[in-house]
Formats: sequence, C-alpha cells, structure tokens
Amino acid sequence: MDMHRIRERIGELSGELLRRQSGDGAWRMCFDSGTMTDSHYIILLRALGRSDETLIRALAARIASKQLASGAWQLYPDEKEGSLDATAEACYALLCAGYNREWEPRIQLAKQFIRSQGGLSQVRSLLTQVILAATGQAEWPLLLRIPLEAFFSNNGLGLDLFSLSGHARVHLIPTLIMANRQYARRSAYLPDLTDLFLGGSRTFANDSTWISALNGFLSTLPLSSLLTSGSPTAEEQAVTFMLDRVEPNGTLLTYSTATMLMTLALLAAGYPEHSPVIEHLLRGIRSLLCLDKPHIQIASSEIWDTAMLGYALREAGVQGTSPAMERAGAYLLPKQQTRLGDWAIRKPDTQPGGWGFSEANTIYPDVDDSVAALRAVRPYIDRVTGGDADWQRGLNWVLAMRNDDGGWPAFERKGASLPASFFAFEGASDIATDPSTVDLTGRMLAFLGQELDMSLGQQWIDDSVQWVLSQQTRDGSWYGRWGIAYIHGTGAAIQGLKAVGIASDHPALTKAVKWLLAIQNEDGGWGESCLSDKLKRYVPLGASTPSQTAWALDALIAVHDKPTAELGKGADALLAALDRRDWTYTYPTGAGLPGSVYVHYASNNYIWPLLTLSSLVKKYGGPQA
Repeated sequence: MDMHRIRERIGELSGELLRRQSGDGAWRMCFDSGTMTDSHYIILLRALGRSDETLIRALAARIASKQLASGAWQLYPDEKEGSLDATAEACYALLCAGYNREWEPRIQLAKQFIRSQGGLSQVRSLLTQVILAATGQAEWPLLLRIPLEAFFSNNGLGLDLFSLSGHARVHLIPTLIMANRQYARRSAYLPDLTDLFLGGSRTFANDSTWISALNGFLSTLPLSSLLTSGSPTAEEQAVTFMLDRVEPNGTLLTYSTATMLMTLALLAAGYPEHSPVIEHLLRGIRSLLCLDKPHIQIASSEIWDTAMLGYALREAGVQGTSPAMERAGAYLLPKQQTRLGDWAIRKPDTQPGGWGFSEANTIYPDVDDSVAALRAVRPYIDRVTGGDADWQRGLNWVLAMRNDDGGWPAFERKGASLPASFFAFEGASDIATDPSTVDLTGRMLAFLGQELDMSLGQQWIDDSVQWVLSQQTRDGSWYGRWGIAYIHGTGAAIQGLKAVGIASDHPALTKAVKWLLAIQNEDGGWGESCLSDKLKRYVPLGASTPSQTAWALDALIAVHDKPTAELGKGADALLAALDRRDWTYTYPTGAGLPGSVYVHYASNNYIWPLLTLSSLVKKYGGPQA
C-alpha cells in the first residue's frame, strides 16, 4: 500500500474540490439519470408547441450520442441488448425534436429494435406508458383509470394516499387526473407512432405496474357517493394536492418527472396553457438543467453534494474553520427546513428540522441528506447564534423518522399497511412504499456511533442493530436500496454495526467480509452491475468502479486493525479506477427505481474515494514523513 501515492491523491482530490466550490459555499454537480428526462422534456415542449431550440437541439444531440449500433438505448452500459422503454422514449423524442428524420438510419434502426421487442405495446415502464398516452400515441390503460374518489373522500372508504411513498403520490395523482379524463395532448409537432404498435391496436399488452394491483383492490370498495354534499370534487382536491406541493422554484416536490406530469394534468383539468402556474412549472423543469452538460435532472443534488463533499474534505484534513468549510456551513444551515411536510402526518409532534436532496426542497426532507448535513455543519454551529439548537432540531427529526422495526426509511415513517393484494407483482414495494433500508440504517448507525458516541446497551440502538442483522442474506451480503446494490448495502451495514460496538469477529461481520473478499476483482477492486438491483441478487460487473471499490474498502477498513494484502490491492485498484476515466468512471452506481432509473452522481467519484483514502491514512498511515 503506497501511502505516498494515497496522500498525493487526497491532496489532488481536495484541491480540485476546493477550486470547484461555488462562491455561495455549495457544490453543484450533475445528477445524471440517463436519457429519460431529456426525452420527456423534448416531448412535453413539442406537445405544448413551445420553442427552446438551442436546448432542444443540445438535448437531442446528447440522446443521439447514447444510441448503440443496434439502434437501442440502454439504462446502464452492461445491459444486454438494450431497453425497450428507453429506446421508445429516445426515438419519440428525436422525432419530436425534428433534427432527425423518419428515413434516417438512426431512426430506422431504433424502430427496428422496438419492433423486435414486440412493439410499443410491450412497454412496461409506467412513466413511458403515461407519456405515450398523454400525448395521444396510445390508449390509456384501463388499469390506470382509478377513480380519484378512491383517495379523496370524506367518509374514510377510500385508500389512504399517505400509505404510498411521497414520490409515488406526486406521480400517481397527475396520472390519475389525466387517465380519468382520457386526456390526450395532440399537436402538429408530434409524430405519429402508430406503426410501432404491432397488430394495429394502440394498447399496452400487459400492465405490469403496481397500479394493476391497486385497481383490483379498489374494485371491492363502494366508490359511488364517497364525497359529501357541497365538498370539492375529487379532481379539485387532487389539483389542490399538487399545487400545495409545488416548491418555490416551480417543481412538484423537486421532481422534474412529476412536474411534467402535473403540467399535462393541469391542462387536462382545464387550466389555460399560458396560465401563470403552467409557466412557473415549465421554468421549474428547466431550472434542473445541469450546469456542465445538456441534461434535465430528475432532481438537483446541491444539498447532498455540499454536505458529503464538505464532510469528506474535513476527513481529508481540511480544517472546519477554513474559509471553504465556513462557506459550506453558511450555505447548508439556512437550508434546514422549517415547514411541515407530509412526514408530519405520522409524526405531528415533531418539529421540522431535516434537509432535502435539492436546494429548492423546502417540504420533503430525507434521512440520508439530513444526516449528511448534520455531519457537515457540526464544526460550524458553535460560531452561529442558535446553531446548537438548530443542530439538535435536525437530530431530533432524523431520530423521529425511525420505524418501529428499528430501521430508517428514506423520507417518512411507515404508515398504515397496504392490502396484501397490492404487492402481488414484482417491484411493487420499490415503487409504492418507503420501507426501512439497510443502507440508510447503516449510515444512520455510523453517524450516531461516530458523532455522538452512541453504542450497544441503549435499547433502541440494540433494536436497530438487530434489525440490520436480520436483513443479512445467506451469502453474508446486505441489499442496499439507494446504491448498487449488495456492495453498497454491505459496506453501509458493516460500518454502521462497527460504529456502535459490534465486534469484528461477530459471525455476521465475518460472513460479510468473506463475501466481500470472494467478489473482489482480479485487479483488486470491486464492481457490481445494475442488474443486481433488478434481480435482487448479486451480479458482477466484470470491472471495478471507484465508488463501489471505495464502499468495499471502507467496510474492510472498519473491521481490520492492521492492513491486509486484500486492502493493499484494493487501495491500488481505487487509485487506478480514479485514473481510468473510461465507462467505469461514469457507471451509474446510484439506484432510483429498480429496472427503470439508475443514476451517475458526479460527486460520487469524489465523496467515497476521498473518505476511503483518508481512512486508510488515518488508520494505517502513521505520521507523515
């Protein structure tokens, strides 16, 4: 293990980050989810007859650059054959943009791929189906025509909307408004995709989304006369639900995808297309354009980037009182939320105090970003009036989000259980619910142990530890919901358990370390395919990525008091992975929606390697010569 090289790389990464910090103290790096949002935005603009040609041309060029020789688009680089959903969206968007003509080889190859997969009727992604139906390319699936009264009623007969996750709610409600009206926004600027529905029918062959199970359940409810006399209609309540959750920047709960659906839903509900609220929403979507490339982000990541990069720099030796850390603290602390969000339905006695993922986020905090912000601002709060109280308010909020099972969810404490039939198909829980997850619980335990010296012997810590241990798989790994996937979960679990006092020779840790070493690549690094996230079993990538190598190394550092040969190989592989700058450097190791959305965080190649390299030096490096 070459400590000189490691220290050099720490200095290089730190220097680059300090140069990239914005004047207001934030770091703003791209949250890249592939071509989906770019495609949807082009389609939306053309459906509305809007012209933003410089941006449309740039987005179309980016989409075109991602096409494979086969004509397909992928969700991730090692996806075999390609993705029908991604290809359908990309082909539609390129035709909408108008810079690629129907007869060009690029479009013909895309169409051939779509037909080879059974045509557009075989599209499985809910968002893809909705975009096609809302723009008149397909019939609305029967299973999407759920009466809005099922959620908006006054006598308790409907389903509890807040049993669904926040992200499910804000995508479902605009979809139902449109589906109930059979809305189709037609425009002369939209192409006709009828030829891509094989057999002539413009319907989807199999609705595999969670909506199908929901609709089956609702068929058993007496949905007539659910609203009391004189109350707003269900659609009016649904519109109010959306309007109440529009952030100051014009996005619906900060999601570009939900904001696009809301724009179309308001048109379906009768809003004029140039009304102030529609204009506000369109500006909100455009505000999510990456600073350094033409890409519309699902959401922007300023809070995450700033909190985690600030924490990583502190671990790398940058003093908490340095100007850069002062600026980061001064940026983050005012972003602490003071408004009640939907989370308060389950915890009405808890004060606001969390942070969101995006700087525009004022009502949808999450546990992971809040923990990251609490770590980052801790050196700063002593120099701010009321800082200690703000920090305690943030700590109280994340502790209040703990579920009864001992784990932590991403956004909100678990509410009432959904009917069993709701989970009768693959992937339902990933889409519709916000359960406790090992990766977030592991990071929470690491925070409590490292920052607050909490440990075993406190009942609620013991309960959380037992929950994490109960989630270990037979092979010794843990699944991580928000990163790819078993390496992510295993790394977080080991670090969290060690931080609160689990011994390195505990059987669960011994088994986990054995698993990590068994999947170490020949070059010394680690890499896992996004396919793991879909199949719910480990699938090797066949190459090493910087962030996954860092996650595995951090776990091994946590359990080994002395350096090992495997650690040395891993450290060398991490340095090499940072130098390579090929497809492995930009591989999407962030998880959005299994089987549909995968994310490359530009900040990941700084955060995790810098934390890992710093840990190597602190634990094994000794005094610098």
